[in-house]
Amino acid sequence: MGEYSLGDALKQFLRQSRLKGSILAMQIENVWEQIMGKTIARYTDKIEIHGHTLYISTNVAPLKQELLYKKDKIIELVNEALGEKLIREVVIK
Repeated sequence: MGEYSLGDALKQFLRQSRLKGSILAMQIENVWEQIMGKTIARYTDKIEIHGHTLYISTNVAPLKQELLYKKDKIIELVNEALGEKLIREVVIK
């Protein structure tokens, strides 16, 4: 067994853990306003990641429609914020 830095060990653990989606969702929530703007962030209820899919929940019908049109841009912005190409699909609920 080789030696790892604490950061490398944590990354390895997260890659293999079921916690990864929850931790990444928290990272996205922290920068969601910067990525999407104040108005969208204010009316977004919940952000979740399952596998390679980002789930965005909102009760505002016009916002749902706008987010549907921006799916590709959301994927691009979120992957850029995470520093890896993790998100492949966006589902608006």
